[in-house]
Amino acid sequence: MRLILMTGKGGVGKTSVAAATGLQCAELGYKTLVLSTDPAHSLADSFDMELGHEPRLVRDNLWGAELDALIELEANWGSVKRYITQVLQARGLDGIQAEELAILPGMDEIFGLVRMKRHYDEGFYDVLIIDSAPTGTALRLLSLPEVGGWYMRRFYKPFQGISVALRPFVEPIFRPIAGFSLPDKEVMDAPFEFYEQIEALEKVLTDNTKTSVRLVTNPEKMVIKESLRAHAYLSLYNVATDLIVANRIIPETVTDPFFQRWKESQKQYRDEIHENFHPLPVKEVPLYSEEMCGLEALDRLKETLYGKDEDPSQVYYKETTVRVVQKDNEYSLELYLPGIPKDQVQLSKSADELNITIGNHRRNLVLPQALAALQPSGAKMEDDYLKIRFSSSG
Repeated sequence: MRLILMTGKGGVGKTSVAAATGLQCAELGYKTLVLSTDPAHSLADSFDMELGHEPRLVRDNLWGAELDALIELEANWGSVKRYITQVLQARGLDGIQAEELAILPGMDEIFGLVRMKRHYDEGFYDVLIIDSAPTGTALRLLSLPEVGGWYMRRFYKPFQGISVALRPFVEPIFRPIAGFSLPDKEVMDAPFEFYEQIEALEKVLTDNTKTSVRLVTNPEKMVIKESLRAHAYLSLYNVATDLIVANRIIPETVTDPFFQRWKESQKQYRDEIHENFHPLPVKEVPLYSEEMCGLEALDRLKETLYGKDEDPSQVYYKETTVRVVQKDNEYSLELYLPGIPKDQVQLSKSADELNITIGNHRRNLVLPQALAALQPSGAKMEDDYLKIRFSSSG
């Protein structure tokens, strides 16, 4: 299965691009699902038809769906939800409040990953296009396998074993005092089962022959800045970007003086997009005189993006985000962080992990065995790669 994630700053047109890409893939004969994981769904509006949690046929070979976190919650998290509700009710909250608070923050992102994994395992579709949330939420989604693994390894697994072993002895004393039971094995197993699914999906997300992110941007200063940061953060999580879509460019045929300064400004920012994202390919899409709503409008966008025969499921550019280079008796771990100055990067090493912090994004990178026993001896930024040297002397 080919997995394509569309993301970008809110309002740039990523849903329209995702829907048009799905139309082209379906026309080429691929069984294609466009799945919205954005809590503020607009995929149904783009197709101009009702969509729900389960895939609905939009056109031959094309299905659409909008993730319903509540349905996924009940199917995958029911035992945990019921336990949290029981605890909250014992603390004095009424039924409705307890039910609502049992849905923990960030569950949308987790269920988005679980849903992606399920479709990948089923193998019914040839192409899965994710109409993702805006970049900030999308980055949280893509960081979950890394962050979840860190917590599971260090805290949850040891706590799970202790809890199951002590429950028969503590429960008779605990329940009369607290008013609720200790979590049973089903409740304790559910988070780890989630983690196992997400960990398996991480191997797919970081395989640039199967998974690509496509960043949709506009020729505007703030949008470009966020897109550049998103590109760097995606590289930090070892997720490859293979295409940039520059959307809503005022056509040359527009000659009204009111738009002249806009056109001049866009010309500057279009050049910046090509320069700053090089060597990634860039597709430019004009500002249409109508809304991209309905299949007829999306067909026009599809032809602008891909013409008649271009295959959107191809990998447009193979981006190497992490590599290890050996030279003499030294190793160099090289991370592709385009546009990030070295002074914004903080590094520290703990046991076999390298902790990398850029702004409010942090990755705990488990080092290859060859590097785990060594110490960082220096770092430099060169050709958009952060090159960290490792040696035995430190």
